[in-house]
Amino acid sequence: MTDPKFRPSFSRSNRWQIGLDKVVRTLLVLSVVFMVNYLGMQFFHRFYLSSQTRIQLSSRTLTILHSITNQMVITLYYDTRDEDNFYPTLSALADEYRAANRNIIVRTVDYERNPAEAEKVKEEYNLPGSAASPNAPPSKDLVIFACGDHHDYVPGEAIVKYKLERTAPDDPKQKELQFRKKPIAFNGEIMFTSKLLALAHTEPLRAYFLQGHGESSLSDTTDPGFAKFGLALAQNNLLVTNLELLGEAEIPMDCSLLIIAAPIRALDGSELQKIDQYLAQGGRLFALFNYESLNLSTGLEPILQRWGVNVVPGYVKDPQNSIGDQVVVVRNFNPKSFVNPLTQLALEMVLPRPIVKVDWVTAPANPPQVDELAASSDQSTLAGDPAASPQSYPLITAIEEKPVAGVSNPRGNTRIVVAGDSYFLDNQIIEAAANRDFVNYAINWLLDRPELLAGINAQPVTEFRLAITQKQGQRLDWLLLGALPGSVMVIGWLVWLVRRK
Repeated sequence: MTDPKFRPSFSRSNRWQIGLDKVVRTLLVLSVVFMVNYLGMQFFHRFYLSSQTRIQLSSRTLTILHSITNQMVITLYYDTRDEDNFYPTLSALADEYRAANRNIIVRTVDYERNPAEAEKVKEEYNLPGSAASPNAPPSKDLVIFACGDHHDYVPGEAIVKYKLERTAPDDPKQKELQFRKKPIAFNGEIMFTSKLLALAHTEPLRAYFLQGHGESSLSDTTDPGFAKFGLALAQNNLLVTNLELLGEAEIPMDCSLLIIAAPIRALDGSELQKIDQYLAQGGRLFALFNYESLNLSTGLEPILQRWGVNVVPGYVKDPQNSIGDQVVVVRNFNPKSFVNPLTQLALEMVLPRPIVKVDWVTAPANPPQVDELAASSDQSTLAGDPAASPQSYPLITAIEEKPVAGVSNPRGNTRIVVAGDSYFLDNQIIEAAANRDFVNYAINWLLDRPELLAGINAQPVTEFRLAITQKQGQRLDWLLLGALPGSVMVIGWLVWLVRRK
């Protein structure tokens, strides 16, 4: 018989007992996790830890999502390790869309970690850098939306709005100015909902871009070109075609929107007659002017005057709200119009011309509604008129013809947006401030798509930054990389010594 003194303390029965205890404990934990998940599925209510992590869809988006019955795929084509590209926020937003409609599938393709899968995505969707467009720069940070054979994508730079912010140099002796891109607005929900809605209605509307009078081209990628403006139009589910009205050419009946962007030569009489007739039939017009046509009568001015606006032959200077000598920062928006979501943001316009409401002596029988959308500050002056006292000048104006009972136009009810600047939508400036956002709102108002206007706003971005010096940063590195791991090792060594004794 074995002496109890010499009985082994870790016998086979003890090992079995310890193993069984671990198995039972693990099963208990898994059971609790399973029950919590089951209850969560049965009685599911989301809650948010703070306003900074909150991703909550608007009622308008939820209404649109509930109407989608086709299967949609959202692909986040992103570098998931990049700390500045808002991937975590976009991923959380996509999950909200998937939770609201199970027909939506979400996947992530990290083009840095999984280049093989990234190549498949590029070829599948003909992204820039694929075999279909080998000369284009490679794609980076895109959100791709697909439904059946149709797809579209939004570049990450269009989802988050930034502004340049001056920062303190790392070295106090350094005298050069340093700047960083500070995020100020998140347009994820606007972009997601508009793309999904466009894919649910796969037939795009047609827009025509007037040419033949020195207008910039939608294919021009130089700074004064409109390539990015054209991309913004395409992202709003518009198929844009160039149009010349010379000879017998007419404005096609499938024209949902006519765009006239800063002609530098006058239109001839037949062209103006066709445009006038188009508007009388209920057409939609997006007209852009700029300071270079101050001394030129394009012929559009009298037509617009009959619709209730004057294009003033002068440009606005606003020294207290300017960047340099030319760029005017516009912060005054009409809160009762479709630009209400921009009230916390701003536009950057280049020497804009005032677009002023006509003060009719005798109003027509059915006068159109004229709304001034954006205006300069009340300290603005009109260049060339030094005697005029400072005042606010309207720079963008909207015109709408209200329907008349018993009267129907072949194209609908006339809607017009007139802006006193065209450069704020060129390749160089369209990404500044909320310029691109204005395009989205203006296009959807002109096309009478209220589902993309009401209740879906840009979300402001709030940052929490810890300002520390270089020495403090070094101390923090030593604390995190040395002191904390080292203290754990010391405690482990002390425990080993105690047990050894």
